Amino acid sequence: MENQNHRATPRSAQENINEVVRLEESALEHRTLSDKVSDAIASFVGSMAFVLIHVAWFGFWVTVNAGWWRFDPYPFQLLCMLVSLEGVLLSTFVLIKQNRMSQRADQRNHLGLQVNMLAEKEITKVLQLQRLICRRLEIEEADSDHEVIELSNVTAIGNLARELEQKIPANK
Repeated sequence: MENQNHRATPRSAQENINEVVRLEESALEHRTLSDKVSDAIASFVGSMAFVLIHVAWFGFWVTVNAGWWRFDPYPFQLLCMLVSLEGVLLSTFVLIKQNRMSQRADQRNHLGLQVNMLAEKEITKVLQLQRLICRRLEIEEADSDHEVIELSNVTAIGNLARELEQKIPANK
């Protein structure tokens, strides 16, 4: 087995992790009471405990109504109605949670886009400054490398977005 280097996480990465944790905790803290309730219900609905409770409930219902006390005889119309109503309500809670998760994902995507745009600007500026340093030091490769010249120009993000929109096939 190879000897792996188990160094501690760099401080800058730990700071980033802490910032992500802070942002997620802030999002959780700013949920309304109805958000918290719908999250709890949607989470419970997606659990094995929920499945087991329903298996037991349906088993009990069928056993009781097939036996000596028939308040909902076969084909169990009352049970069907109750399960249908439950399905409508539970699917609404799940959709509420999914909508909130989608909004949170959109916020993260916007943040990622802002960070990427800022990084693009910073890298372009660094390349421009490096080309200036190369000129002062009379290093000619910086002005003859077409890729360096191209990358040191300001990137028009809007043009890139429009070009992608035109070239990526639409979902049909």
